Amino acid sequence: MFSLLGGVFMGWALGANDAANVFGTAVSSKMLKFRTAAILAAIFVILGAVFSGRAGIETIQNLTNFDLHQAVISSVAAAITVTIMTAFSLPISTSQSVVGSIIGISIINRQVNFDGMGKVVACWFGTPVGCAIIAIILYKLLSVIYNRFKPNMFESDSIIRAGMIVAGSFGAYALGANNVANVTAVFVGSGTLSVFNAALIGGLSIAFGIITNGRHLMENIGKKLVKLDPFSALVVLLAVGITIHIYSIIGVPVSSSQAIIGGVLGVGIIRGVNTIKIKMLFNILIGWFLTPFVACFFALAIEFIVHLHYIPHQ
Repeated sequence: MFSLLGGVFMGWALGANDAANVFGTAVSSKMLKFRTAAILAAIFVILGAVFSGRAGIETIQNLTNFDLHQAVISSVAAAITVTIMTAFSLPISTSQSVVGSIIGISIINRQVNFDGMGKVVACWFGTPVGCAIIAIILYKLLSVIYNRFKPNMFESDSIIRAGMIVAGSFGAYALGANNVANVTAVFVGSGTLSVFNAALIGGLSIAFGIITNGRHLMENIGKKLVKLDPFSALVVLLAVGITIHIYSIIGVPVSSSQAIIGGVLGVGIIRGVNTIKIKMLFNILIGWFLTPFVACFFALAIEFIVHLHYIPHQ
């Protein structure tokens, strides 16, 4: 069981980083308190992981042919990468960190599944674009419905807050279903865990990360790229949940960070590109580009270090 701490560490880091992606816009727009959002996110992440996490776990499992030792190194390398990026307040891709660390170990094994990798990488590019398109469609559709009913200010706040609770809970469920594979799939591939146990342990560790270390990014994600009003925040939450859910059905773990950035940019396009903070967008793109390389480096470095042998001076 001690060897699973690498996966738990990865789940904790993922929860701390990705909690912002399902409830961050609701918290940063002051429609929900962090405590409420964190509890809801934790509950639904676990449910999503347990009931709908199998497809993603099997996809990542098929990318690996690791023993337990290498599975631990892969998880620790990915978790270190995510933790470092979180410390810099960058909502980076946990999927990219996991795949980067898998590539590092696969290089050592001289056995890289390029076909499976290609499918995952293609979805990385499709995630933000798809979420942006969904956000634009939802914004226009919900605007028509919202304007037709013309609620007063009190009714509007109540409707949007309720909508955020539903959308964020749905997004958290999708996050657990889609991203639990990033936490414990390598342990399924090594034969250490069954799919169900991997989903449960992964879901619990993600939830722990959300509750203990998710506040900073959750309170800031909606402020740093585009300043969101409550209605726009609701649209982004819905778009992210739908996008991640689609990829959960396909069985490809994708980045909720990439999804939310796509959703926020979609709303920003409608409201005017001048509302988009280009510098923050550039920093995020740099983080996305560097993440798989950094994780690959850490995996190679840890593997090298653990195999060093001290030779005493004669």
